[in-house]
Amino acid sequence: MDLSSIDALHPSFEATNGLLILELEHGKANEVGTAELDAFEALCDLIDTNDAVRTLCTTSRRRSKKGTPLFIAGANVTERTDWDDAKVKAHVHRQRALMCRLRKLPVYNVAVTHGVTLGWGTEYLLTADLVLATPSASFALPETGLGIIPGARGSAELAAAVGPAAALLLGCTGVRLSADEALAVGLAHGLHDDVDAALARVRVLADHVATRSPTAVAAFKTALLGSLGEPESVRIQREAEGYELCVDAGEATLGREAFAKIRAGERPVWGPRRVGQHGSSGRPAK
Repeated sequence: MDLSSIDALHPSFEATNGLLILELEHGKANEVGTAELDAFEALCDLIDTNDAVRTLCTTSRRRSKKGTPLFIAGANVTERTDWDDAKVKAHVHRQRALMCRLRKLPVYNVAVTHGVTLGWGTEYLLTADLVLATPSASFALPETGLGIIPGARGSAELAAAVGPAAALLLGCTGVRLSADEALAVGLAHGLHDDVDAALARVRVLADHVATRSPTAVAAFKTALLGSLGEPESVRIQREAEGYELCVDAGEATLGREAFAKIRAGERPVWGPRRVGQHGSSGRPAK
């Protein structure tokens, strides 16, 4: 697989289970600026058009000069020094659109943080289906202390993930949560001794995902995320659309025909991933 379009994200691909790992290492503290937005948008294009990727994992082993572990220490605000208000707004609008796109990727998406996770880094976690942390991880939203609010889905979506009280604590006070505290409020979903232990867990999950229909996984994720906060009638409609997509794509037939093999632990040969109208792409992956 050609990963050159996302070289800035330091990718590696494990073909046996379709696991794409991004090991961030850029700038002074993995801060995210224009160049990184370019790479993340290219990542979305890559995944939307290539169904070889089944699971995505973003992590970092980066440490500061003082030895502090780093995941993403926020947005690159220094590049905005000479920008006018219109350019700042357009840039943040681009970030927000990217985060929405990342959240809807038709693959299982995991984030593994072992260190400082600030601002944009905390918002990035909200695009993941699963967040794993190590004991050295910490989480905060410093934006209100800089005269702004989290603008890359953080203000809009954080409360849905952690509840209003924890979201207001993070946004209004800027206090840092430890890994244990993040786990308690639901910002993180699992705690592991170190990055290697967390990646071992990710690989186990990726092995499971690889046995499943890529169309069905994408359809389930689309139906679930598209149903959040919606009335029952809409939730049922999303489910029906996802189920019928699997049938129309031929995956249900493949599953029935391979039922004995699946029960025996064998991996069936599924068709190419297809994504419905509410997914990140309306076309089959290539």
